[in-house]
Amino acid sequence: MLVISLSLFGLVGCSNSAEITYEQITPDQAKSIMDTETDYIIIDARTVEEFAEGHIKNAILIPEYEVAQRAEKELPDKDALILVYCRSGRRSKIASEELVKLGYTNVKEFGGIIDWPYETVTK
Repeated sequence: MLVISLSLFGLVGCSNSAEITYEQITPDQAKSIMDTETDYIIIDARTVEEFAEGHIKNAILIPEYEVAQRAEKELPDKDALILVYCRSGRRSKIASEELVKLGYTNVKEFGGIIDWPYETVTK
């Protein structure tokens, strides 16, 4: 029994339990990063029409359904700090998961613009 337990422990110990994932943060934490950091990228994972209605200043529009095709060309630094949002938080989670699958290591998802109490722009 001891041998079996140790064998199972060895298998678990060798598994990749430190899998890289994105970090979920609040809009306030995202705003703090935007106010204090200089080297970050904001991704808006909504549609072109939604983006045109208003978005966070300096955000790059990459709709969630285009992340797999566009990310590596538009976001060449896979270690860059990337902040991701959408309308309500569902698509930003999908986009963040896709970025992590593509090898991005510093992705922070902060939900939807409907919960963003700060300024937005239309241009």
